[in-house]
Amino acid sequence: MAPPAPRRPAPGGGLAVLVVITVLASLAAPHAHALHGLIADARSVIAAPEPPGTQRARPATGSRPARAVAFALAQRGKPYRWGAEGPHAFDCSGLTWAAWRAAGVAIPRTAADQLAALPSARGRLQPGDLLIYPSRGPSRRHVAMVVSPGRMVEARGRGVPVRSTSIRPGYLGAVRPGVGR
Repeated sequence: MAPPAPRRPAPGGGLAVLVVITVLASLAAPHAHALHGLIADARSVIAAPEPPGTQRARPATGSRPARAVAFALAQRGKPYRWGAEGPHAFDCSGLTWAAWRAAGVAIPRTAADQLAALPSARGRLQPGDLLIYPSRGPSRRHVAMVVSPGRMVEARGRGVPVRSTSIRPGYLGAVRPGVGR
């Protein structure tokens, strides 16, 4: 029996691969910002093992904070619109209000009222905690939600879609929905 003849690549095969990659890249380009946020979030979750006895502030799966965080993170890439409460656009407090509502917890609608009415977060920040910042916007307050150590999700302002970013210093206060005063 004769050995099989060597297989030759189809003519233009390399060109076909290049065309497919180009088409996929052009389809993905409008979503590059959202994809970058997903990659950054994945990097923040993948960390070196921690020494025994240390605990990371992570909500239990299915807990109210976990559901609020999951809801908020699922909104990444949606546009900012002042006064919006979802589902297609959010302002900062509309995002936190809708996230905690999805978790079964009623909180005030505005950032200023969230700071005034909710219990202060004591100790380390935990996922689901709300950080209230000073703002030059109409309400004079901005709110973001802690999603993991050092990370938050926010609807920052006009032209900036809902995104996950590093926690910035300078917040006025941190509050913890879902617990007693």
